[in-house]
Amino acid sequence: MATTALPLKPAPAPARWLPRSLFGRLMLVLATGLALAQLLSAAINVAERGQLLDRSFGMQPAQRIADVVRLLDGLPGAERERVVTLFSAPPLVVSLHDAPSVTDAAAGSDRSRMFAARLRSTLGDERALRVESRSGFAIDSALMGAARGRLGMMGGDTAHRMGSGPGFGAGMGGAAGMGLAVARTEVHLRDGRWARFDTELPATADALPWRLVLTLAVLLLATLGLSWLAVRWVVQPLRVLAQAAQSLGEDLARPPLSEDGPTEVRQATQAFNTMQRRLAQFIDERTRMLTALSHDLKTPLTRMRLRTELLDDDEARTRFESDLQEMETMVAQTLDFMRGLGGHEARVPVDVNALLRALQADQQAMGRRVAVVGQALQPYMGVPTLLRRALGNLVDNAVLYGGSATLRVEDTPERLTLKVLDEGPGLPPAELERVFEPFYRVEASRNRATGGTGLGLGIVRSIARLHGGDVVLHNRPLGGLAAVLSLPRRPGGQAAAGAPGAVPGTR
Repeated sequence: MATTALPLKPAPAPARWLPRSLFGRLMLVLATGLALAQLLSAAINVAERGQLLDRSFGMQPAQRIADVVRLLDGLPGAERERVVTLFSAPPLVVSLHDAPSVTDAAAGSDRSRMFAARLRSTLGDERALRVESRSGFAIDSALMGAARGRLGMMGGDTAHRMGSGPGFGAGMGGAAGMGLAVARTEVHLRDGRWARFDTELPATADALPWRLVLTLAVLLLATLGLSWLAVRWVVQPLRVLAQAAQSLGEDLARPPLSEDGPTEVRQATQAFNTMQRRLAQFIDERTRMLTALSHDLKTPLTRMRLRTELLDDDEARTRFESDLQEMETMVAQTLDFMRGLGGHEARVPVDVNALLRALQADQQAMGRRVAVVGQALQPYMGVPTLLRRALGNLVDNAVLYGGSATLRVEDTPERLTLKVLDEGPGLPPAELERVFEPFYRVEASRNRATGGTGLGLGIVRSIARLHGGDVVLHNRPLGGLAAVLSLPRRPGGQAAAGAPGAVPGTR
């Protein structure tokens, strides 16, 4: 029963904002997580700070006012006036009055009501009291002048201590003169009089504690720096492994990787070295087998050629010789293709310009039209015999199908590009990649005289990828075909597609 293969869904493309590298993605995850954690921590700290400030609001002035009220309740009138004068010093101005100036006990802001509740709790009874906070209270100037005079007689140290309690401003003189927010507290004494306390309100806490923000920012930067070092340390072995895999396609005999580092890295390195060793053994065994096969095939071909020479019929002898020549060509090209085109030769600086001139001279000696445009800026590190063969195959195709060939050279510090242009009919778009498949030819006739063996372009692509590059075909806008051979100048500039000879194809 035949089965139908379901089409595979293409892998979803990553979001554009995501970094492409593993290093970048790990850093993005860590940075996002740390930033969210720091923001949450800051929010919790600010909320707790606000609660603590609310609970501690007005604690010290409430306690001081309560102490003064208890003292005044137990003193006679004359002594009470002297004590009021003594305690009336910035930031707290005390005075006695027959009636309250704050008419509405519920008036004032939330902070005023909070302070009234704290003062009532500190006094410990239900006596009448009123609290109001506003700017520009008319504080008695005689009381303020007397308070200033006493502070001057006490000396600088004492004046500083009494005039700048914690959480307060520069004293009531500044509050009265500048119209700052002042809290007026009036407490009903047991004898019916009212004790008035004018004090500057504690400074409102900043909505955003910058010291906390700075601390969290320093902690975030320090953690990100350590994360950067840790991620770089973790990703570095992967980068080394990727570079080794990239160079493996160009040089199967490269030295094995050093098997050190963490356990997971050592396991991956050991697996890579084992794969490299097995590939090298497989290629060597296949090469030896194909070399022996090539040698063994020469013997029957030689016998057939000798027997052909003994034929009396000239026409039959010519046909046999043509078939034998075709068989020898097919065997040689097939063995070269399966052998991976060697690839073990040492890479040397190749004079590309001299190589192209020699190739042009050989083609012109056969009566072919071949032109060279441009020149290489410097030698190219490669295998001369393979490069010559690749260019020869491309030129042969161009001359065979287009009647002539133009070799155009484009050289940059990063890449050497060799374009072989012809003036032939070109290829259908669907065939531009299929011609690199082994033994595939566009001609339906399979005529060996015009179609070749179907391995020429496959060999060119194998040679290009052996050097870390590639070859592609495209139709020219005004007619003809362009074969573009791209070779990177920097080692490892382009990943090899596989082991030498593993990529098939031809035109």
